[in-house]
Amino acid sequence: MVMFIVYFLLILLLPLYAQWKVKSTYKKYSEVYSTSGKTGEQVAREMLDANGLYDVRVVPTQGVLSDHYNPATKTVALSESNYYGTSVAGTAVAAHEVGHAIQHAESYAMLTLRSKLVPVANISSNASWIFILIGIIATSSNLLLLGIILMAAGVVFQLVTLPVEFDASSRAMNQISSMGIINNEEYPQARRVLNAAAMTYVAAAAVAVLELVRLILMYTGMTSNED
Repeated sequence: MVMFIVYFLLILLLPLYAQWKVKSTYKKYSEVYSTSGKTGEQVAREMLDANGLYDVRVVPTQGVLSDHYNPATKTVALSESNYYGTSVAGTAVAAHEVGHAIQHAESYAMLTLRSKLVPVANISSNASWIFILIGIIATSSNLLLLGIILMAAGVVFQLVTLPVEFDASSRAMNQISSMGIINNEEYPQARRVLNAAAMTYVAAAAVAVLELVRLILMYTGMTSNED
């Protein structure tokens, strides 16, 4: 019973804490203006051009923290506050998304792998719980195992996402520092924004692994009862 409570608290609190951390950190540094005075759009464009990525567009998109890079359209989409704003947070986020564009241009192995896993992860994540629930209700270890295998594909996707995000942030910080877009005082501030954002991916991966382990233990218990 104690283990179940600990498990429940972990899968509940980890994502909540990560979301709170990224939102509070982003809010704090979105109110700190960059000394360069450059908007997120200008930062992204300057970085892209410095890396020869003239064919990658930078566009505004609606929403808060809706920033992303679309490899299919070669588009860096920045939320309007980051696109038009000149904050340290906006600079960090814009640079991070350009980091993904650079990964794409260089055929970064983990990004390529993640892209290939997207359709598999989407299908398996949606289908896994159908077999898991039927397997639990019908006490069918075979159906439960199938659900676990499908879920494992989604977990692999979550784990592969981690190095992709960390690498994009590393590229971002190196470039905005070397290009003089941020100064020494702003560097740790921008780093905090990206570290907080990375926590959401770490929390998601941790929850996914914990849930997979729980189901594997359930499966082993079910099979031992069948013997």
